[in-house]
Amino acid sequence: MIDTELYEAKQLYPFQEKTVRIILEELERNGKKFNLLFQLPTGGGKTVIFSEIARKFIEKTGEKVLILTHRIELSIQTSRQLKAIGVDNKVISSEVKKIPDQNEFNCFIAMVETLNNRLTENQKFIENVGLVIVDEAHYNSFRKIFQFYGDSNILGVTATPLSSNRSLPLNDNYNKLIVGESISNLIEGGYLSNADTYTYDVNLHGLKIGTNGDFTVSSSDVVYGNYFMQEKLLFAYEEIAVGNKTLVFNSGIDTSIRVEETFKKRGYNIRHLDSTFSDKDRKDVLQWFKVTPDAILTSVGILTTGFDEPTVQTIILNRATRSLTLYHQMIGRGSRKLPNKDRFKLIDLGNNVRRFGFWQDYLNWQDAFRFPDRFLESRMSENEDLEFEVEFEFTRAMTELFDTEKLDAFSMKDAYSECVDAGKKGKDAVELSLQNHFEVLRDACRDVYHAYELMNHLQEHIEYRIKHYTKCISKSTPNYLKYLIETYNRQLKQKLISEINRDED
Repeated sequence: MIDTELYEAKQLYPFQEKTVRIILEELERNGKKFNLLFQLPTGGGKTVIFSEIARKFIEKTGEKVLILTHRIELSIQTSRQLKAIGVDNKVISSEVKKIPDQNEFNCFIAMVETLNNRLTENQKFIENVGLVIVDEAHYNSFRKIFQFYGDSNILGVTATPLSSNRSLPLNDNYNKLIVGESISNLIEGGYLSNADTYTYDVNLHGLKIGTNGDFTVSSSDVVYGNYFMQEKLLFAYEEIAVGNKTLVFNSGIDTSIRVEETFKKRGYNIRHLDSTFSDKDRKDVLQWFKVTPDAILTSVGILTTGFDEPTVQTIILNRATRSLTLYHQMIGRGSRKLPNKDRFKLIDLGNNVRRFGFWQDYLNWQDAFRFPDRFLESRMSENEDLEFEVEFEFTRAMTELFDTEKLDAFSMKDAYSECVDAGKKGKDAVELSLQNHFEVLRDACRDVYHAYELMNHLQEHIEYRIKHYTKCISKSTPNYLKYLIETYNRQLKQKLISEINRDED
């Protein structure tokens, strides 16, 4: 049973009331089978807005409203807000198998996976639904529910109208996007706190991109778990945020635990939290964080949505991400406004500000909705150009085995530009790179078999070079990159065989 007795209804601000009116008019004007997407920054009050939309829709049409969430915390928050404004509702948790009292409610809130299971068993599990509201609509998992409500209106709400799966854009399922107030407007209007941003250059070499398009947890743990990155994090905190209530976002659990250990050794008040914690332990940690003025909470993947603690003074991004949505979600945890808080601090240790721009910057969300690939590529290419300026870090083994000065003297970007300027093929730059690697191997090896062994130590450097080449030609799909690296290695082996064996003869 959800406790809503002491929950006070949040009153709508003028811009929120205007938004409710615009959305309801849009739905009424377009009729059934019309799907609308609404964008509003984190902290703008999406739950308050769509709860009021639900109330007015039920009042006007007499039809039921179904609200979909992806986390139980969001379901409970929504249920409490609805109850507070006079909308009786029922949360469909995993324990709810049937709804014998369905006619007693006009509003239902369900976790997407739970509801999908119920509807697969019984398509009439919830009947007479006129409006489906999707919270955090950028998550691709909600699509599976749409097939059951093809005759209803669907309203998706999100801070970032970009699908979690680039191959399944939101404009496949939504007919139109309505853009709400911008972050800068909400700051100027006194609804959000402003961010003072502090960036620290970090070398992200070693990060790998996973199948979801973001940096992998395993490679992030290697980069951020090392001693130097831990020291940089501690230095940044001590330089900018000592004594502040601080949230530290990490990519992996191993890194977050090391952060806790590092800060504890220095005597700071810190605790770690991740998704493996029990509900009780999670509540205990969050309650401690709430009441402790100088608390530092280091976490992994659990506080980006459904978490609201206005007293947060500093956000530390102790990770890199390629997800604009995640970038905004993390920073948004510090943007809640209080009478004595109109600014918060943002410390970036992942080159994220380079990648996406400042949190307050204007973004053309209509462009993102209509042309998501173009929108993302324009940002990621800029970011990768910046990160590719970072020099390759040679391991101690490489410096002992090879003439690393000769390797370092070759620049794929410069070689490509020189070839093109001279009227040659851009691909000639790859041949020049291969010759450079060959000469270094030839000088370091005893014979061709030893050269093969030494090639293993050059694989990261070869990949680094080929990635630079794919950036030069603006073609960097994983399959093409793999093909280029395999071809490069095969040709390098052939060159070693022919040249070294000839010298020996």
